[in-house]
Formats: sequence, structure tokens, C-alpha cells
Amino acid sequence: MKPDWDKLIEDFKDSSSSLVADVDCTTEGKSLCETHGVKGYPTIKYGDPSDLKDYSGGRTYEDLKKFADENLGPSCGPDTLDVCSDEQKALIKKFQAMSLGKLDAKVRKADKEIAKIEGEHATLLEEMQKTMEAAEKKKEADIKAIKDAGLTLMKVVLAKGKDAKKEL
Repeated sequence: MKPDWDKLIEDFKDSSSSLVADVDCTTEGKSLCETHGVKGYPTIKYGDPSDLKDYSGGRTYEDLKKFADENLGPSCGPDTLDVCSDEQKALIKKFQAMSLGKLDAKVRKADKEIAKIEGEHATLLEEMQKTMEAAEKKKEADIKAIKDAGLTLMKVVLAKGKDAKKEL
């Protein structure tokens, strides 16, 4: 993927509105990666630097280039109202009218709700994993019990009986 990514960086090097770059999360970029929740490598993020989103598309140059061409560039925000929908402009106006303290509290509350939802989802996945593991063990034990009850010998005797019947 690195050669394709480097080619994409080259494609966007002169862009005044889009940045394609890479960050070494093991050295100088470590704090940036921690801030944006980068846990595995390679991780691709995109969007407004204050609210980066995870990219989950293809990893070939063609996939990356298509996505970049369609999604990179100015995004809706207080400094780029011209690319906002009327609904987004109304939300920005509403948020700008709030005190920074109130806005910060709303952000923290929303982040807390998201963390709760993600925690509940992780718990559910863990429970499902345990259920799957228990089901797999039960399946294996049930199959073993059937085989241990003589299935292989039944098949051998059956085949031998069929062969004897054919000889008649």
C-alpha cells in the first residue's frame, strides 16, 4: 500500500485545499495518533482535522484516488460556509450563538453518549463471542459423542454388508 499512498501524496502535493500525508505514530507523530485514536497501522483518516473519520475503502491507488477526488477538499464549517447546506448553516449559527462553556458541555455529553454506546456494543460482542465459543465446544462434544458411540464402526459394517450383498 505504501507505494500507492506515496503516489497519492504526490498527486495532492500542490493542492491548496486538500492534504494527503503520512504520520509516523512511533516517533514525532505519536501524540497526534493518540489524539485521533489511531491504534493499528496503516490507518487512514480523513475530514476536518478537528473531527477526523476512519476510511474503510479499498487500498489500491485507484480506490484511494477515487475516494480522494470525491471527498477531499473544503468541508462545511464556520470558515467555509459556501460549501454548507442550509441545514448545516443553521446548525453552525445555532452553535456559534452558544457560549463556549455550553458548547463544550454539549460536546462532552455527546462524546460520553458515544462512548457508552461503543461500550455497550463491545460488551454485546464479547457476550456473543462467549456464546459462539460455548456453542462451538458443545457442537464438537456432541459430534465426538456420536462418533465415540461407534459411528466409524457402523459405517465400516454397513459398507462391508453392502459389499457382501453385491456379491450375492
